[in-house]
Amino acid sequence: MSPVRFVAASATFAIVTINAMSGAHAANQYPDKPIRVIVPFAPGGGTDMIARVLLQEASAPLGVSIVVDNRGGAGGVVGTELGIRAPADGYTLTLGSGSYATSAALNELSYDPVRDITPIILIGDSPFIMTVNPAVAANTLQDLIRLAKAKPGSLSYGTTGTGGITHLAVELFDMMAGTRMVQIPYKGTAPALNDVIGGQIPVMLGTAPSTLPHVRSKRLRALAVTSAQRSTFAPELPTVSEAGVPGYEAVTWYAIWGPAKLPRAVVAQLNSELARALTVPEIRKKFEVEALEIRGGPPQVLEQLLIREIDKWKAVVKKANLKAAP
Repeated sequence: MSPVRFVAASATFAIVTINAMSGAHAANQYPDKPIRVIVPFAPGGGTDMIARVLLQEASAPLGVSIVVDNRGGAGGVVGTELGIRAPADGYTLTLGSGSYATSAALNELSYDPVRDITPIILIGDSPFIMTVNPAVAANTLQDLIRLAKAKPGSLSYGTTGTGGITHLAVELFDMMAGTRMVQIPYKGTAPALNDVIGGQIPVMLGTAPSTLPHVRSKRLRALAVTSAQRSTFAPELPTVSEAGVPGYEAVTWYAIWGPAKLPRAVVAQLNSELARALTVPEIRKKFEVEALEIRGGPPQVLEQLLIREIDKWKAVVKKANLKAAP
């Protein structure tokens, strides 16, 4: 080889080596600055609490702070879209809930809810509880079904808004049970619960944390939980499937994902650290407040859940002929 060619080849080798070392160094340095986690809801709710508890535990081993950024609006769509459009570098993530799937089923979105994200971890899920005012002549779910079938459209139920997960969950119940109840939408869980407790409406499918205290104080009567298996937080309650609507299941879940095409090494590191945080006894105890069944697992578990949930709620929206609010 001529001296000129030798120098050129050596220089090329040096550049490739330096670039490879720089790339490896950069990969090994993740994370080297604060991580932002978008929560697409206002502060103070269940999703926000789960985010702050879990991420505080995960931040110390990662060696950087994790900042919760609440971006509420449009039922979670505003914050979700912000996270999806962020750079795929692992420094902007999203912690969302089951409403992600119902929004995808009901709304025309500017993003694909499966292809445009990178799943990281399924945190856990929590059932809903079918409850009635104690004055309602229904001590079991079968009693409620008989009442609803006797006079279709005579029973009303409260929800946190048209197209939300509790609305779609009752629509699914009606389809599978052969009943027809009438939705009364409210601006939040509290006013809906107050009206069920006060007797203005007879039925509500509520989250476990919001309804269980009223059940235990006898202000509401619980008929069944909506999970596939009995809840560890209310094991005395049958599932809807056990109580007369075989195969029924509807839960709210919580998960973390990032923009599409996150580096695999980043996903693996985040999944590992978050999975470890989910095993910490103090974290598990705090999540009991939300009646949260901890799940964890690899990213594929979350991906499969998203596909199932979006397909399920799309079928409900289509069959019920529901439209997004203008």
